[in-house]
Amino acid sequence: MLIMPYYKMRDEKLAQLRNGHTAYAESRELIRILKRGIEKEQLRVHYDETQKGCWIIPLIPEKCNYT
Repeated sequence: MLIMPYYKMRDEKLAQLRNGHTAYAESRELIRILKRGIEKEQLRVHYDETQKGCWIIPLIPEKCNYT
């Protein structure tokens, strides 16, 4: 079983979000760390949280209607 540090996983998932791709996290700790990173970078995202994990979907301004 491959074990990756949460901070390395966070960096990879933040890069996905910056590139406009959806990210998924299962563990509460990774979700917490990701939320902190997203807030720090001021990324606009939508959180879809379930009992099994969290989908983080980037909000791309040209594809969203903010009116």
